[in-house]
Amino acid sequence: MKSDYICQLYFPEEYQFAHEPIDGKIDSVTFDIVYYSALGDTLTPMRASVYAVTEQLERNFYTNFDPAKYCDLQQPLGQKTYTAYDQTVSDSIRNLTSYSPNIVVRLPVELGQRFYDETVNNPSTFSSQENFNQFMPGFYVTTDFGTGCLLNVAKSYFCMFYKYKTTGSAGQDTIVHARELFNATQEVIQLSRFKNTDMSTLLIPNEEYTYLKSPAGVCTRLTLPVEEMAPRLEGRILNNLPLTLYAMPQENWQYAFEAAPDLLILPEDSVKNFFETNQIEDSNTSYVAQYVSSTLSYSFGNISNLLKDQLANGDKKDVNLLVIPIKRQVTTTGSYYYTSTVTSSIGNYMSPSGTKLRKDGDKTQIIVTSCRYQ
Repeated sequence: MKSDYICQLYFPEEYQFAHEPIDGKIDSVTFDIVYYSALGDTLTPMRASVYAVTEQLERNFYTNFDPAKYCDLQQPLGQKTYTAYDQTVSDSIRNLTSYSPNIVVRLPVELGQRFYDETVNNPSTFSSQENFNQFMPGFYVTTDFGTGCLLNVAKSYFCMFYKYKTTGSAGQDTIVHARELFNATQEVIQLSRFKNTDMSTLLIPNEEYTYLKSPAGVCTRLTLPVEEMAPRLEGRILNNLPLTLYAMPQENWQYAFEAAPDLLILPEDSVKNFFETNQIEDSNTSYVAQYVSSTLSYSFGNISNLLKDQLANGDKKDVNLLVIPIKRQVTTTGSYYYTSTVTSSIGNYMSPSGTKLRKDGDKTQIIVTSCRYQ
């Protein structure tokens, strides 16, 4: 699997340099990649490459975009060879809570000079994010050398270094080093791309298990047999339809994937709208479950509302449900005596994970509880 990303830069409106560079000159420019952690062989040599985005980015919820549509891939702005575990950093520094591993890619100083000159000659460029994006559409960050290591990127930023003069309390001139920094944030467009190797073996039907793989990999389709169940439920009240999915034990080797921490289940025809409109589970047509390692299971609870809505609309066709690995953000509400945890956001799970869901024996059986008033 290969992963990279493309991003815009966020800037404050009516932006100006905090100080005037000496002779109006920029000294150096970098693109910094700060990461939380790395997966795989952290000592394998890799090379990061940064390209200028030359076409305006579009909002995109998918991870298969073509970077050649936005960049000239023959002209990198800068490159940096690195290992995820930087052996030049001492243990005393690495153990500091303030330490964050990063990759610093040097970019042409002309890029920063053009930026500064624009603030002087065309301040209207910095009157809005839209105008700024026209001037600097963004950056594409990828690797073009090395395999076996993925970075969990925390943030990226574009940085310009320069010197300016100031006058001290005794009237003496002092030269001070400064920098201007622009982050890639959630307020602007960030697109992650994932390119998986051949996954055809995961799609071959078998009687033992089905697969989940993230990111942008494989999900599982379940079919709720509404057509078979509808005649038996006619005239009855549906009380309970519990759904639990059971996983195989995770493989035990150095680079084995972990199980996805949370799963979402919802009708297949609702998936596109669910993620594009930033929905959360409603316990009617969509449900979430957390992985329980002690039982190797995901319990979605009672999903009977999904079947009730289907039957209430007179639709007795089977329902295809997709099981999707997700990243679930939660918040805690309540008082001193009582608290509850609720979902604040749901997105596709972007970390590498792999799970086998069992199909054998009674692991795919569901028990429906209903009643009828006499």
